[in-house]
Amino acid sequence: MEIAVIGNKEFVIGFQLAGVRKTYSAETPDKLTETITRVLNDPEVGILVLQSADLEQIPRRLQVVIENSVKPTIVTIGGQEAGLSLRERIKRSVGVDLWK
Repeated sequence: MEIAVIGNKEFVIGFQLAGVRKTYSAETPDKLTETITRVLNDPEVGILVLQSADLEQIPRRLQVVIENSVKPTIVTIGGQEAGLSLRERIKRSVGVDLWK
């Protein structure tokens, strides 16, 4: 199970330095949409990290797919969390509320 990160070059470089192997730079909305779609279909990816601001650049249909995705679990960083909270996403992924 791997972690994948998608965003602009400045966003993904920190993850590259931390050793995350699956990092994808996407500078345009079309490239962002294409890359997210490809990573969602990658069976090796268990967690997908996105920048919150990037969610506003993708089609609503793909936003809904991301909001409902259990595998990979989508984690957004920066700004306000779109959709479900991290707590709810973990609960949906593992089936247990770890905060109780």
